[in-house]
This record gives sequence, C-alpha cells and structure tokens, in this order.
Amino acid sequence: MRRFGAWACAGWLCLAGVASAAGIAVDDTGLAPDEALATQTLVDAARQSLPPGFIEGLGRPVSLRWRDDLPDEVHGRARGGRIGLPRRLLHDWLRNGAPVSGPSPALSALLHELAHIHDHSAAGGLSRNPRLLDLAGWPVRPLRFGLRAAHNDFSDRSPDVYELRSPAEFVAVNFEHFLLDPDYACRRPALHAYFAAHFGWSPATASCTPGLPFVGAGLDDAVVRLVDLDPARVQEVHYLFAEANARPMSRWGHGMLRLVVCAPGRTPGEDCRYDLDHHLVLSFRAFVDDVQVSSLRGLTGSYPSRLFVLPLEQVVDEYTKVELRGLQSVPLRLARGEIDGLLRRAAQVHWSYDGRYYFVSNNCAVEAWKLLQDGVPRLSNLPLRSIAPNGLLRRLVRDGVADATALGDATRAAREGYYFASQGTHFQAMLDVAGSELDLPTRQATAWLDMDPVARSPWLAQGGTRATAALLLLEQAAVRREEAAIREALKQRFLRGRGDDGDIAVAAQALRELLGDGAYAGRPALLLPSGYGIPQEQERALLADVVARDGARLGALQDRLHEDARALVEPRLRARLEAAETNLAILGDRLRMLSRDIDAGASRLH
Repeated sequence: MRRFGAWACAGWLCLAGVASAAGIAVDDTGLAPDEALATQTLVDAARQSLPPGFIEGLGRPVSLRWRDDLPDEVHGRARGGRIGLPRRLLHDWLRNGAPVSGPSPALSALLHELAHIHDHSAAGGLSRNPRLLDLAGWPVRPLRFGLRAAHNDFSDRSPDVYELRSPAEFVAVNFEHFLLDPDYACRRPALHAYFAAHFGWSPATASCTPGLPFVGAGLDDAVVRLVDLDPARVQEVHYLFAEANARPMSRWGHGMLRLVVCAPGRTPGEDCRYDLDHHLVLSFRAFVDDVQVSSLRGLTGSYPSRLFVLPLEQVVDEYTKVELRGLQSVPLRLARGEIDGLLRRAAQVHWSYDGRYYFVSNNCAVEAWKLLQDGVPRLSNLPLRSIAPNGLLRRLVRDGVADATALGDATRAAREGYYFASQGTHFQAMLDVAGSELDLPTRQATAWLDMDPVARSPWLAQGGTRATAALLLLEQAAVRREEAAIREALKQRFLRGRGDDGDIAVAAQALRELLGDGAYAGRPALLLPSGYGIPQEQERALLADVVARDGARLGALQDRLHEDARALVEPRLRARLEAAETNLAILGDRLRMLSRDIDAGASRLH
C-alpha cells in the first residue's frame, strides 16, 4: 500500500450505497451514474487481470471506495479487506468521458492494494517467504543469527523505487507488474517464476530478446564492451578461487565464478574448456581491476560491491603475474536448467545491484554464496553460507556441489585449465638463472621484486645473455607491480575526494570520471535512462551505441590518465615506477648489445 496507515471506516460496510461487482463490494455513495459504472468496469478489469480464484482465496470480503482525503503522493490504502483509492484516479480512469483501456494508475493501484490483502491472508505470506526475500534483495546476514538485511541494495533499474521501502511493498509493486507487464517475465525472470509458481498461473508474456546482456571489461585496447551471452553456450560454471597471499585482506583468498563459454562455431561439449579466450569471470569487487582492498575501508563499507564481468585472461594475469597467486578452477555440479537460472540471476544482479563491501559481513564469499543460492534454489537448502572464500570452497566440495577431483593431478589440472599456477615459481626460476651468474643480494624472487628498483640496477649490466634475459622478464613483472600500486593509490585518492589544484585537478577529475563511470564502475544501469530489470530489444540497440561511445570516451580518458597520472601520486611511488622503467631500458640495451656481439662472433667464425 502507498503510505500505509489506519483510517476511519467504521460502519462503511453497512452503508446503503454498497454494491457488489465481480466479488468486490463497491461503495457508490456520492458517485454519479457514470462514475459508478466506471468503478464497476475498473473492478471488472482488475478481476480479469487477477489469477483464477484470487478474490475467493482471500478468505474475507473485499470492499472499495473512493476518497478525497488522501495525500497527493498516496495512491491507495488498505486495512483488512477495505481498500480506499484517491478520487483523482477515478477521474483518470474516466478520461474523455469513458473508462480508459489498458493499464492505468487506477488499475495498478487497485491491484497493488489487493496484493497487500492477499499477502496478509492465509494463502499469502509472500513478503515473509524466505525465497522471495532472497530474490527481492533482503538476504540473510552472516553472523546475525538468521536476521535479514534491513536495506535493499537492488536499487538500480527498478520499476518503482517504492518497492524498496519494505518486503510488503516489494510484493505489491511486483504483483502489479507481474499482472500488467508482458515483459515482466523477461525483465525479472526469477521473480516472474516465483509468482507463477505461487499462483499456479501466469498471464500472457512477451517473447524475450535472446541472450543476456552484460557490460564487461574490454579485451585488448577496449575499456568496456557489450557481452551478449547465450546461456546455451555456457558449458560449465566453476568456482574460481584465488589462493591466499601474505596481504591481510587476501589471507582467505578470493572467490569468483568462471563461465566456460564455447567459442562461436564450437558444438557445446567438454572441448569448450579449451576456448579460454571466450571464458568469462563473474567477480564481486569494488572496481574493475581491484584484486585487493584496504582493510580499513573494507571494514567500514567505504567500497561499493558490484558484479563485474571480466575476461578470464585478465583475471589470470592480475592474480598470477601481479599478485603471484595461484587460481583453482573447480567445476560445479549444475544441471542445464540450473546453469540457465544462475546466469539469469547474474544478469539481474549485474543490472540492479549496488551494494557495499564489508570485509566480514559482505565480502566476495558472501556475495558469491548469495548469487549461487538465488540462482540455484536447490543450493539454498544446503549449509553453504561462509564469510571466507576458502571456507565456501570447502563447503561446496563437502556437499558435492563442487568437484575438486580434477585438481588431484597437478600436471593435468594445469594442462586442462583447472589450475593456473602463480608466476612466482617461474619468476623464482628466472632469478635462479640470474643468480647462477651474478652475486645477487637475495635468492628470493618476491624479495627481488619488492626491492627498490634503484637498488636492483647495479646488477643489470653485469650478466650474460641468459642472466640478462631472465632479469628482463623479472623487471617487466616489477613494472606491472609498480603500476598496480599506483592504480591502488589513485583509487584511494579518488575515494578520499582530496582537493587538488591546477593541472593536478584536471587529471584528478579525469580519474574520478573514469572510476565513477557506470560501465567501468560496474553500474551499467547508469548507461540506460529508463526501463527496469534486464534490458530488452529496443534498450539493447541503444545500449550498443552507448557502450561504443562510452568505450571511446573512457579510452581517451585512460590514455590521458596514463600520461598525467604520475602527477597525482606521491613522489615515492612515481620514483619507483620511473626507476623500474629505466631498469627495463638498461636491460633491453644490454640484451641487444649481447646479441650483436654474438652475431659478430658468428660472422668472424665464417
């Protein structure tokens, strides 16, 4: 109900002017004949829109009257079986002297209030049903003894923000759209399925636009791209687990979902596992390239938590080459229909969810568990809830949801894409090669990479071809790590909103624009001005144009930031990056010189 509240109605049902129309008693006191007739046609229209037996199943008489005392923002009130609607809606229904055809504010308001009455009936209870509360956005909170979230974070692309007010209002608003909008089954498929199952009936629905649209991180030089995902081409879903490292926020790992997407032209089957260029990762994080967050900000909820769609290649690179963490890809035992349901839920979350990250209560493990539970109802009956990514993996394996047998043979796991090893082992091998020729200050690759680049420089011009090539590879990794540190520092500065002057202010604004962009920051809903739920055909045509334009704009911003970013970071980080780049130049020059010497020696031999 809109602005629910008690209102005086003593003796209403005893009024002489009460008439019955299609199972609803209508108080026609003070109504002109045309208004009384219009009211009856409204009730008839509502009855025709309702599920069979709905009115009879309420278990109480229902009555309707028009009121002149409701505030402008209130569309109706219900108390027990009594419904009051503002008279202005009757005037709208009577526009041009005759009842309007099709959906109208009056019909929506009447159905809305009927939904409240049903919700309070013995046959209702929807706003208290755990499954609906999960789908609606009031999930169980970890470590809170079964209590549910007080705030609904599914705030983007809502058909009516009034639905976020409470579970009861969510039920009423969505009941309207379930009955009146043929696109509801396409825009909110899981909720449509819930209502259809509850009533054992469904209204006529539109044909859904094929595929599921996602705005994902780009490949190669693209910043963002539009991904039209065909669920039939997703062969498997894996729980992708990034192993722990020494950083406090990473000690329990990071949990994501990997979509094994078949390449175009490939018949779906096990060989799709090798189409790595087409695989996608669903990852809850603050920003598109975040692999870690500040512990303080993570504890206070200063970061957003959004569902990003990333190329598997990017995720493998950021974890194995920059973070030096291995990735376990553990298949989930899901039926074909369960994969489809999970992907539809993922699309709904991608377009609607704008949550906050909390290190304990709403981290990547909690978010991944909620997505699995909501997308695969069978899993909601299992004790899978965990606040730690490694704990969630253990529970998935324990309950037979995840199959970890492929990880038993390390060689096979790496060959068949079930495990992506940390490049730390490879870097250690490279340092061992260099150390066999040079008296390096450390024998640990991670310690070498963590050294100040200036401190590494004395050894760069001393080795032979093998040692120099090995050090070159290590220095390339060092540059990536320095760049990652600068990106993290810039994001922290962006979040703090520090004031800047002059040229720095221009670059800072570009940074804020880049990180605040809808697509890049994981809020694709900001790219579409209207509509709700999963975008359909006309919106997708607009979306393709918007993403193309936005991608070009963001690319230009990124290029400018690449040039200007150094002015935004503290001198220490800037000096480290510049020194590492100088080291790269030194190693490149030395390797070319050694190659020329080898070629010259070979020529003399001939």
